[in-house]
Formats: sequence, structure tokens, C-alpha cells
Amino acid sequence: MEVYEIGQLCDINPKTNINLEPDKEISFVPMGAVSVDGKIDTRGSITLDSIKNYTIFKNGDILFAKITPCMENGKGCIADKLKNDYGAGSTEFIVLRPKRELVTQKWLYLFLSQKSFRLHCQQHMTGSAGQKRVPPKFLANCDIPCPSLLEQERIVSRIEELFSQLDASVAELKTAKERLKVYRQAVLKEAFEKVETHIPFGEIVDARLGKMLDKEKNTGNYRKYLRNINVRWFSFDLSDLLEMRIKDDEIEKYSVSHNDLIICEGGEPGRCAVWDKQDSIFYQKALHRVRFSDNSNPKFYMYYLWFSAQTGQLCRYFTGTGIKHLTGQSLLKVIVPTTDRTIQDSIVAEIESRLSVCDNIEKTVDTALQQAEALRQSILKKAFEGRL
Repeated sequence: MEVYEIGQLCDINPKTNINLEPDKEISFVPMGAVSVDGKIDTRGSITLDSIKNYTIFKNGDILFAKITPCMENGKGCIADKLKNDYGAGSTEFIVLRPKRELVTQKWLYLFLSQKSFRLHCQQHMTGSAGQKRVPPKFLANCDIPCPSLLEQERIVSRIEELFSQLDASVAELKTAKERLKVYRQAVLKEAFEKVETHIPFGEIVDARLGKMLDKEKNTGNYRKYLRNINVRWFSFDLSDLLEMRIKDDEIEKYSVSHNDLIICEGGEPGRCAVWDKQDSIFYQKALHRVRFSDNSNPKFYMYYLWFSAQTGQLCRYFTGTGIKHLTGQSLLKVIVPTTDRTIQDSIVAEIESRLSVCDNIEKTVDTALQQAEALRQSILKKAFEGRL
């Protein structure tokens, strides 16, 4: 298998003359219209007099996302079914126009889609953090193995056959994940339907927002605190805790103690977890700290809020038009089930037992999905090494 530079097999960012009437439209393809698995959405359109500041391409061209993180994620496609055969899109695309007498579109696209190739490109990106890009000249100078056109077509056909089998298995795994999602909701629905009495949340809790992040006004010692991003459903991500100044006389006011329920005010309003650690921590104003006045099991209400959020009931209490919030006043108005502690404990134990089974199945499914992706990359590696 001969080796070429990519620039020998295609034109990079070629000049494209659009031979259409001025009143014609072509497809508009922003970065969001290209997926990480090679799909392109060409439903958008743009008039010819508005394309000056966009990248121009035509049917059969290959789009390669050059900017981070789109490049690393694998965004790219073969442009197809463009309106009037042309498209205008993000300037963050590099356009590659294959020389048909040397290379097929699919051969070149599949080579560019390899994770190993993307990693190689990542190591040669230029620019500042968050704005790093693959230089078109670097891409043009990269080596690519390239057999005859007939051999390319044979290997691509084999790749597609293997990918088709793999895609069928992946679809089944994703269906299994969706069924687990439905089952989890059914578990919660069945659990909370047993409770007949409902009251406003404010009747059994004391809820308080955390401290404002005001660097100029805040004084005291630096202490670690929870942000909205640290709160996941049912757990905390403590990998990137920050610190803010908190005075000694503010410790009780802004500290999180064992069994406090922490609820997100914004972001994903209602997302919550129970602080089950003995060590205390602090929290900012984006979070509600909830303490129960009636000896309730905080996990009972953690699971109920998740169920309420999943079924769309909780959103009735959100405020704001664009960005939604669950304010302190709204939180206290949320209608929740109530029962004695013994029954709450029993319901929580049943929920956790059944969700634990779901979690174990989902881990197995996720592992299988990762293995499927690894197999996909292995197929590509063999193909471009001439072993397929």
C-alpha cells in the first residue's frame, strides 16, 4: 500500500465558484449541523448574497472540524444532498476535495475519522486554550496509506459491512439503556404511589441559599465550598472544589453537615444529593441547603425530587423565561409526599435495592458500548494497515 500526503490526494480549502442565479439558496451548515458520526443536516439554507463570511463547499467535499473540542470529538462528514449542490458553513471547517482519480471520498473520510489520527492532530494544534485549531498545512502534510481505487472500494465495503453489524449491536445496547430509564421511573412511581398524604415542602424543612461569591466583600479564611457543578443526581463530584473566604461567625450559616439535602437552584433546577459525609463543607448561593424539622429521611425526598423532575412535575415551580430557577420561595411550595420515618426508610431501601440492579446492568451496557467503539477503531486500524 503506497503512502501519500493528504495534500497530494485532495485540494485543501479549494476555491469554489458557485454557478447559480443570485436569487438561489444553498444549504447552510453550521458546526452544530455536523455530528461526530459523520452525519450532516442540510435542512438549513442561506441566500447567495449572505455567504461572504462562510466556508463554501459542494457535494462530495469532506468537512473536517479543525477547532477544539469539535476536532477531538470527531466532527466531520462527506457533504451530501446539499441544496442546489452547494453549501456554506462554519469557518472552523477545513474542506477537502478528493482527487477522484486517486482516492475515494469514503476512504479519505474514514481515515480522518480515526481516533488515533485525531489524537495526532491534537498534538499539533496551534492557538490558545479553548481556541486551538489544526492548521490546514499540517493536515495537508499528514501521511495516508492509499491502495488502488478498486482496493479502496473493496476495503471500504468490508468496513461498512462490519460497521453495520456493530451498529446493530450498539442499537440494541442503547435500547436497553432507554428501557432502564423507563424502569427507574416505574420504580419511583410505584414507591411514591404508596404514600397518600402530600404537603408543601416548606412545612417540614428549613431551606437556605448559600453565600454570595463576592471577592471584594468576603473576608475570613479560605474554605472549600460546593458549586452547582459539584452536585449530581444522588452524589457529589468533589474533583474540582474551589475555595472562598468565610468568617468564623459564618460557619454555621454556610456549612453543609451530615444528612443535609443540597438542591440546585439553577442549571438543572432541583438536581440534588444528600451530604452523607461526616466532614462539613460550605456552599454558595446557587444551592439550597435543606434540613428537616420532622426527622424525615433526606434520601426519601432526594428520590422524590428526581422522580418529580423526570416526570415534568417539578418544572411547574420554576421561574424565569430563558434560564430557569427554583427559588427559595418556590422550593417551599413544592408539594411532596409525607409519611412516618419507618415507612420512609422502608421505601428508600426498596428503591435503592431495585436501582442498584439497574446501575449494575447499566455499567455492563456501558462497558459493552465502550468495547464496541474500541472494536470500531480496531477495524479502521486494520483497514489502513492493509490487514482487512
